[in-house]
This record gives sequence, C-alpha cells and structure tokens, in this order.
Amino acid sequence: MADHNAPVSGAPGHELSDLDPKKIGWFGIALALLMIAVVAVSYLLFDYFYTTVSRARPQPSPLSYSREPTPEPRLSVKPGDELKALRTEETKLLEGYDWIDRDRGIVRIPIARAIDILAQRGLPARNEKSEAPAAAKEAPRRKGTERR
Repeated sequence: MADHNAPVSGAPGHELSDLDPKKIGWFGIALALLMIAVVAVSYLLFDYFYTTVSRARPQPSPLSYSREPTPEPRLSVKPGDELKALRTEETKLLEGYDWIDRDRGIVRIPIARAIDILAQRGLPARNEKSEAPAAAKEAPRRKGTERR
C-alpha cells in the first residue's frame, strides 16, 4: 500500500492550508481588547462598590483624628544611647555614695567598699541559744493526718 503521509515532492516545506496568519493576528487583537475590557469593567465595579460602602459608613468622630499612644512594649529609637544612659545610671548607683533614708541613717556605699567592710568584719553569726533547727520543730497537723 502506498503511504498517505509521504510528501509528494522531495522539497522541504510546510502546510499552507492549516493556519492563516491573518486569522491569528485578528485573534491576538481580539484577545488584547478583551483583556483591556475586563480590566476596565473590574476597575469600574471596584470603584462603584467602594463609593457605595463609603456612603453607608458613618462619619468618623473628630476625636478619632488624635493619635493613640503606642501600646507597650515600645521599640527603642536609639537603643545605643538608651543603653549607655542605663549603664551610667547603674554605675552611679553601684560606685557612689548616697542617702537612702537620712532619718534612720541608712546610706548607700560603693560595692567595692561594701566588700572590703564585709571582709574586715566577717558575716554576721547566729547566737547558739537561738539555733534550733527548723526541721526539729513540728508543725501542727491537721485532723486526719496523724501518724499511726
């Protein structure tokens, strides 16, 4: 049998009857116009819905224009400067003298001086008379929890 798909002539080529370039061009133009129409209709619908909702919304209160304070925790604008100020304040407390309660004679002394005083005097000790271990004292028991 003869092959129906075999080329008639030996010259290379393409089918001239399948696709018309003019029709492909018109299809591309129609597709572009359709896309532009869809975008335009979408824009008009969104604008219509926005104005409809805006008209139904009540007018905002004049008090709503004032800015509310930012809720905690707030972000630091200049964290380096704030950290430096905090360190300076802590150093002042740890390395300086200051009155805590002048009436009762309580003062704050530098931590290095407090360590020196503690090394000279030693830690306070308990009296031997008041040294009753806490474990030896029995706590009162509730009813129903007695030992048997």
